Amino acid sequence: MEMVVNLFWDKWAEEALSKLESLKVLRSLRPIHLIPSQTQSDELVFYDGMRQWDRASVEVQISEPTYQKWLQDISSAGDEDDIAEDDEETGVSGGKYKKLLIFSGNDYLGLSSHPTVIKAAIKAAQEHGMGPRGSALICGYTNYHRLLESSLADLKKKEDCLVCPTGFSANMAFITAVASVGLLLAGGKPKNDERVAIFSDALNHASIIDGIRLAEKQGNLVNFVYRHCDMFHLNALLSSCTMKKKVVVTDSLFSMDGDFAPIVELVKLRRKHGFLLAIDDAHATLVCGETGGGAAEKYKCESDVDICIGTLSKASGCHGGFIACSKKWKQLIQSRGRSFIFSTSTPVPIAAAAHAAVTVAKKETWRRKAIWNRVLEFRAMTGIPITSPIISLIVGNEEKALEASRHLLKSGFHVTAIRPPTVPSNSCRLRIALSAVHTQDDLRKLITALSKCINFQEIGFNFSTNYSAKL
Repeated sequence: MEMVVNLFWDKWAEEALSKLESLKVLRSLRPIHLIPSQTQSDELVFYDGMRQWDRASVEVQISEPTYQKWLQDISSAGDEDDIAEDDEETGVSGGKYKKLLIFSGNDYLGLSSHPTVIKAAIKAAQEHGMGPRGSALICGYTNYHRLLESSLADLKKKEDCLVCPTGFSANMAFITAVASVGLLLAGGKPKNDERVAIFSDALNHASIIDGIRLAEKQGNLVNFVYRHCDMFHLNALLSSCTMKKKVVVTDSLFSMDGDFAPIVELVKLRRKHGFLLAIDDAHATLVCGETGGGAAEKYKCESDVDICIGTLSKASGCHGGFIACSKKWKQLIQSRGRSFIFSTSTPVPIAAAAHAAVTVAKKETWRRKAIWNRVLEFRAMTGIPITSPIISLIVGNEEKALEASRHLLKSGFHVTAIRPPTVPSNSCRLRIALSAVHTQDDLRKLITALSKCINFQEIGFNFSTNYSAKL
């Protein structure tokens, strides 16, 4: 059945590309080669363990006015530092500062402060300025973007890759492009059975949901939502659907819940039903798998995932998004993905930094080992059976979540309360994210603070794999 899956979607993609070519709207990417300076070394430097600069990704400070507004949950536009008196000792505006340890970020490997990543951005900025000069399809696509795409395609074991301005735009571009297949093949508004049927996990990221809503409104797509990670429900929906062009899209590691999608079961259903499988690998890329290939590498099914979407703003510590796929799908997405076509390209220094970050993450394997050691240590210290660096502690209503967040803030930890509309009103939570550059001592201090506002003995499972906590 796997060969049939690939043949069906390959055939539809080819037909859609032929249609675009006949309409003379098949878009092309032509890298502008920016001439590098010969006076600076391009050699990348790697390290075998944590260094002092790594802590910059988890240690921050906030001004006293900001701190007080946060404690009181007062709405802010972020301008309180503008009117604060200058600090007499430091000469820095904003008065006194409070140091915080971040346990709420997504810089999972601590690469945002890595000297090699910083050097790559500085060098590109000094030689070429910020750029970009326009959208990728006009004049904003350079050899730096192409180099980044090649490294990501290699990481994901895909034929090619398309770099997008953000992870949000990457999901939007893929969804709108795949939804256009029915429209292109029908030569006009598709009939009901000619449209694309997309099956989406109930807890998928907002960018997936918004992409589906847009395509659905245009009449190119029919949306089916299956219960979170429920393969019985998904199988039932697939079995009852008579439409031929089926797509299943899911987060691989859910950002607000910390659980993995059942990738192996999805692969089995893919072989049974012949759908196109797309995963949003934002939170697993560079974190999971022996080489950092993500969830598909972790579960040893890279060849069974057709489209791998991700971001460069999480473990890469930079900015941007990407879609790793075949050359056919890349051409289709760059020609029909509106959020890609009509967005300004990623600045050259950011592309250079992201490429350096991907390279560093591959080489410095100790970072992946470190973050998974922190996961094991958190489990051992709390008894909470977490399965990823994302720890979702559901505390109930909004006030309880804010109360817990305020307590942690007073204890020196940056852990924000996650509230509606991000999560339902009855499942407000503390979202804790572990990093490779957190230390065991950091964990001990955090858990000590948590134990004063959460009873670990009363934590239990809800309908998914989240953990509900009682204050």
